[in-house]
Amino acid sequence: MIDVRAVIDPSAKLGEGVFVGPFSIIGPDVEIGDHTWIGPHVVINGPTRLGAHNRIFQFASVGEAPQDLKYNGEPTRLEMGDRNTIRENCTIHRGTAQGDGVTSIGSDNLFMATVHIAHDCHIGNHVIMANAASLAGHAVVEDWAILSGFSVVHQFCRIGAHSFAGGFTKITQDIPPYVMVDGARARPIGINKHGLKRRNFTEESIRELHRVFKLLVRNRPTKENWDEAEEMAATCNEVRFFIDFIRASQRGIVR
Repeated sequence: MIDVRAVIDPSAKLGEGVFVGPFSIIGPDVEIGDHTWIGPHVVINGPTRLGAHNRIFQFASVGEAPQDLKYNGEPTRLEMGDRNTIRENCTIHRGTAQGDGVTSIGSDNLFMATVHIAHDCHIGNHVIMANAASLAGHAVVEDWAILSGFSVVHQFCRIGAHSFAGGFTKITQDIPPYVMVDGARARPIGINKHGLKRRNFTEESIRELHRVFKLLVRNRPTKENWDEAEEMAATCNEVRFFIDFIRASQRGIVR
């Protein structure tokens, strides 16, 4: 399953059924899980750990050293789960000693062509990053979030679960879960209603999220807004998650 024109470091560990295409390079301290498919002209450097059934297309660079001037060759790493698809020309970098020391990616994600994931980023599961979407260092993207083409995320921003960012959106503050943003500078435009319906959220939950969005995101919330939101959270777990995200935000949320 390994093309004779591929270059595999003797210390690399490849699982059962791994395919490596021609002219790909697998460096030292790399582990690749079972039945992973690696196309031609892919470079994977370590320390990097990939799970099973991943697909990596041509010209992707995975596990490369971070683009951080403070990086001085420390043994940081990249860790990735299962069933991820990494399309052409993607770049995914390891962590830094000044950060968490690790870039982590969950499972079942789709990274379309030319996506960039910088050092110390943490991505959950079922995330979609469309063509040329980019994360600066230390960003967090939670489960089921979607970043449309050419959207860019500032360092240390947090993208909430089930959120959606439109194309060419500049994101410099946190996006609460379930929220849609758009614009040259990200602005909230509503709840990601259609995405939530596809994921079987109830109509009641979506209505409650729309109410709390108007209370806490559309305008600067008053104490009365917060009190009303807390009452809603007592009977709706999604609202509770929404409120807790906003309270924990370090950079502030988009408004």
